[in-house]
Amino acid sequence: MGHYLSSTQSQRREMLDALGIDSMEELYSSVPRELITKNGFELPEGKSELEVDRLMRNMAGKNTQFSAVFRGAGAYSHYIPAIVGTVVSKETFLTAYTPYQAEISQGVLQAIFEYQSMICRLTGMDVSNASVYDGASATAEAVAMCRDKRRSKVIISSAAHPEVIKTIKTYCWAAGAAVELAPSNNGATDLAALESMIDDKTACVHIQQPNYFGIIEDCERAGQIAHASGAKFIMGINPIAAAILKTPGECAADIAVGEGQPLGMPLSYGGPYLGFMAANSSMMRKLPGRIVGETVDTDGNRAYVLTLQAREQHIRREKASSNICSNQALCAMTAAVYMAAMGPEGMKNAAIQCMSKAHYLASRLEEIKMPLKYGGQFFHEFVTACPDGLDAKRLIECLGADHGILGGLPIEDNCILWCCTEMNTKEEIDRLINVLAENLAEKGGRG
Repeated sequence: MGHYLSSTQSQRREMLDALGIDSMEELYSSVPRELITKNGFELPEGKSELEVDRLMRNMAGKNTQFSAVFRGAGAYSHYIPAIVGTVVSKETFLTAYTPYQAEISQGVLQAIFEYQSMICRLTGMDVSNASVYDGASATAEAVAMCRDKRRSKVIISSAAHPEVIKTIKTYCWAAGAAVELAPSNNGATDLAALESMIDDKTACVHIQQPNYFGIIEDCERAGQIAHASGAKFIMGINPIAAAILKTPGECAADIAVGEGQPLGMPLSYGGPYLGFMAANSSMMRKLPGRIVGETVDTDGNRAYVLTLQAREQHIRREKASSNICSNQALCAMTAAVYMAAMGPEGMKNAAIQCMSKAHYLASRLEEIKMPLKYGGQFFHEFVTACPDGLDAKRLIECLGADHGILGGLPIEDNCILWCCTEMNTKEEIDRLINVLAENLAEKGGRG
């Protein structure tokens, strides 16, 4: 790409001088060194198609194919009906992007409208936008919706996903807004501490349901606490869990957000995913991005329009709370096709399987002296402690290297965050337990 950049060396030098820095390396000093190529900013020479093919195959050969997956932490392995890929891979959908000329993009608009309708039904909220980039940015955008000159303080549960917390902090740092973390107690948000933290400067409270540790939070009570002080309540949800848990609407949330990856998107090494956002009607005009609505044309036929598009680039930039003007159209359509294919009962069945298999795994782990760290109710993720003298990270590495099993995620205090979905069979769970039991016995024998 370097040979096709429009800027010359002298132009680059001029831009660096204007910024008051000496080199391109200094310009990208905030980027971790391990993410920068060995040759710095000098790209290698081009290769032929055959050379590139060989290079990519060699790189792919280094990947590990796991026979069983027991890890979640924000991205989950779920069954995806074959029809999902069949529909969304049609080139008329695959090439679709944000409808800039809405009148001639009726198919795209209808797909977005159906997606919005399903998200509203899933969350129990009044209105949904056409999606944003991912779940973390959706949450940060929801926080931005709630802030104003009078109320700018943001309270986040410390039991929310760490990457979501970091994203919110980044947004708020740029906006000069204060962020405080409500402490957790036994894996769940400490609601008494939360209540003491809220004041008349608090714009919103964010709780994740289930939280990062898999615990099911008392979101109804959290919403009451937030509203009692005049703050907004943002509820982050797992869309599969939402099929059997109380909806954000039932918990009186003002905004519901989440990561849509479980809705028909494979893990794909981290993306592309989508962030879904839904709100009650009073917050509708603050939703970033686009909202598609249904109407009729001059002949009385059903038609779809961009009912609302908060394109802050158009007007009033200085008053904008967001600069998002796009949406994950293909991912949103994937979610819509998945939800249509599964239906309410299918999603409920998937959620029940996730929960029951996770509880079976937890009971088996306790049998081999890996007890639950927290005592609250959980959905399909939970945390166990490692026995004394055994390192959680090394144990998980051994599972992958020696047995082809992707175990749970090692987290602080030498604990492991496990996950089960409908994809995990009883045989896989029992095999995992047998491997762990052998490993624990071996370590115990050495001790």
